[in-house]
Amino acid sequence: MNWTIWHNPRCRKSRETLALLKANGIRPSVRLYLKDGPSEDEIRTVLVYLEKAPRDLLRLKEPLAKELGLRDCLAHSDKCVDAMASHPSLIERPVVIRDERAVLGRPPEAVLALL
Repeated sequence: MNWTIWHNPRCRKSRETLALLKANGIRPSVRLYLKDGPSEDEIRTVLVYLEKAPRDLLRLKEPLAKELGLRDCLAHSDKCVDAMASHPSLIERPVVIRDERAVLGRPPEAVLALL
């Protein structure tokens, strides 16, 4: 089984999610997505795994989202995916991926569904 977390160590929920995974014996590959941002294709793949629309993975409260006019983007908009690929800080975190499934670690306990 392959486990990956799109992790931001400055985010409390991301740190809690990583700690919860480790407490359950899982040592995921940690991707510091702010430094190593996912491509548009990777984001689209993760959206399929999450069973979510692009807008659902977008941090709409970020000032940049407003600046880029994303708060009103359509649920399935390529504009959302492009913005997240160009500005990884717009991606909701943490994302935990196990093989071809994924969950958003908000709350951290949501990752238990992947066990």
